Amino acid sequence: MERRTFLRASALSVGAAAGVGTMSEGASAVSAANPLRVRVLMFDGVEEQDFIAPVEVLGLAGRMSGGALTTTMVTTGRPATVTCTYGTKVQVAEGWSPQEADVLVVPGGGYTAKDGPGVNQVIADRGFLRRLAASEALPVGICTGVMVLSAAGLTKGRDATTHAGAKADLAAQGATVINARVVDDGDLVTGAGITSGLDVALWLVERFVGAELAQRVETVLEYERRGTVWRRA
Repeated sequence: MERRTFLRASALSVGAAAGVGTMSEGASAVSAANPLRVRVLMFDGVEEQDFIAPVEVLGLAGRMSGGALTTTMVTTGRPATVTCTYGTKVQVAEGWSPQEADVLVVPGGGYTAKDGPGVNQVIADRGFLRRLAASEALPVGICTGVMVLSAAGLTKGRDATTHAGAKADLAAQGATVINARVVDDGDLVTGAGITSGLDVALWLVERFVGAELAQRVETVLEYERRGTVWRRA
């Protein structure tokens, strides 16, 4: 799959009513034979709701679409057992390989604990930030995970959102902060605080696979999306 062409074209494919997305500009369609490969970043101090919402939504969408999406949790480096904000332990079997991902979801957690586990430790990992900045995978930030994208230089001059408690910092680092639950700026997608991960993930399903599947996933989860997806015309 040609990554940059795929991401550009996917922005034009929103609203496809079929069970799989129809891509434009010569990009390949998402299907079981050519799935969208989503990676969800895991790290000590990650907020449980931030990561489990996209794992649940995208995992269900993958199952209901016959494998048009695959979702894998990854660390910044080697496989590890991650301890989340509230003590949940998650065994993560893979490290992130940029060439094996179409989308990288970065959840938040621990932003106010400057010296503790959480996003600040990820931000301090300059090697990871360099790989993130150079990756062709679509960066998707949820809650204060957006501040990791900002540290990698991905939000400067871009429309973005984050948790209310971090919006001032995001603006100070050069982003145009939008007070929306989900902001889609083409090759950058960001979500607001914590529970917005549900809405971000459902938007990814709609954008890449189609509105019909997104609605079916909502029905199974008994969840109705909140707010609107902010996109510049």
